[in-house]
Formats: sequence, C-alpha cells, structure tokens
Amino acid sequence: MSCPRCIQGFILPGEPTGTFQPDFHNAYLAPAPNGKPSKRAVFLFTDIFGLPLQNPMIMADTIAKELGCDVWVPDYFKGKPPMPLTTMIPDRAGVKASLWDWVKFVGVLLRNLPALINSRPAVVDKRLASLFALLKEKKTYEKIGAVGYCFGGTTAARLGSTKYLNSIVIVHPGPISDSVLKSISIPTAWACAEEDTFWPESERNKAEAVFAARKDTDKFVDYEFKVYKGTAHGFASRPNLELPEIKAAHEQALEQAIAWFQKTLTVSEPVKETTEG
Repeated sequence: MSCPRCIQGFILPGEPTGTFQPDFHNAYLAPAPNGKPSKRAVFLFTDIFGLPLQNPMIMADTIAKELGCDVWVPDYFKGKPPMPLTTMIPDRAGVKASLWDWVKFVGVLLRNLPALINSRPAVVDKRLASLFALLKEKKTYEKIGAVGYCFGGTTAARLGSTKYLNSIVIVHPGPISDSVLKSISIPTAWACAEEDTFWPESERNKAEAVFAARKDTDKFVDYEFKVYKGTAHGFASRPNLELPEIKAAHEQALEQAIAWFQKTLTVSEPVKETTEG
C-alpha cells in the first residue's frame, strides 16, 4: 500500500556508477570501491517506485563508497513498479493532503491495482528469498544488512526475523503489524519522519516500547530511534533538495544508516602474512 504523499518526490542529482546484474535477477550492484571481494554486503530495499527511479542507485553508490562493501538494490518489482512517480508539492512537515489529493490518489491506486496485487509482500519476499539463496551460493559474505525506505522499510521489518540479515535500518516505513514488529530479532535502527501518514507517532512510540521492553532479557537487540524534525513521509528517499531542512535530513538519515552498519556489521579481519627471520 501507499498514500498520497508516496506519489510525490524528487530525483537526486548525479548518475549511478554501478551496474545491473543479469545473473542475480537483474539487481543493481554498487560494488566495493577497492575491487576486492567484499566480506559484508548491504541491501537497499526501494520504495514503491522501484529501480526506474535513480535515487536508490545513487544512494547505494554512496553507501558502497562509505562502507567499502557491495551494496545491492533488488529489482523485486521485476522492472514494473506498482506506482508511477508524480512530482507534486514538497514532502515536509505541515503540508497536508487535500481532499482532491486523496481523490487523485485513489484514482492512481485503482488504475494500478493489478500491479499492486502482483507486488504484495508474499510475492516480494519470495523473490528476495531467491536472490538471497543465489548470493549465498555465489558470494562469501560474512554479514549482510538491509536499509529499507517506505515500502522497503516494511520489507526490511518483515525480514528482521529471518536467516538472511544480520542488521536492518527502517526508514519512514509503511504499516508494520504487531506480529512483525515483535518478531524482529536483529539490531535495528529507525529513521523516522516527524509527520508520517502511514507510520505516525503513535506507531513509532509503540515500536520503541517493544524494543525497550526487551532490556535485560535474552531477547534484547541493539536499537535506536531518530526523528527528523520538519520532515514527512518520503524525505529520506525522494527529498526536495531545495528545502535546506529536508536536504539536511536526507543526508543525515543516510549517514545514520552508514554508521549503523559500520557498528553492527563487523567482519573478521584478514590474516596478515608473517615471515620468519
């Protein structure tokens, strides 16, 4: 699902430097910059617009450079994202969807209903499971993390209790059920919009309470919540860079994800060769 604010957004400047990988379900790969095999990897789960929007690829390139590891952006919509990108009013706190916005949104929703059904969680998760199995066969990653935006944030939450991931970052997600929330069992960072139609303050407080309640129990996992003032749903994945506070929040949320993976995706150091005199 989505919302009127989800069919708004802006395109990040620059050109992607990675490549699509036909042997890996046509996922986009931003490779580790040193050209050496990467011991850790990060997945970037896109919002409802998928890979036709260049933003996730630009962001994946940045993460790969900063973390020095492979970053994958799965094409879990198989080249056909269920919603089109339409640039409208800026995504920022204090801007409310009008009745006419909702009417237009419902129209878009109805026109794209078959595509939305074909991109339901069960379908997306199955496609991701196939990609993870392929990577396990072909790669030698020791740790894998995922950062998800909007639709992808909810996807990351669902995979937070699976064998595929070691750490996640959830950014202004869509709805997350109580059962999924309580099942997350790996380190989790949250980057939250101040105003979010789909994941409001009440849901944020509930999620933080779930993680806090695990303190001093065997189910505790490291976590953090950050709220970016002045922002609304979508600020981290399709920001209006002409608004200084939104540009700063977008950059800070990306830095948060990078810092979180630097902290939680530690891998073994290579054995140094020694010579005996």
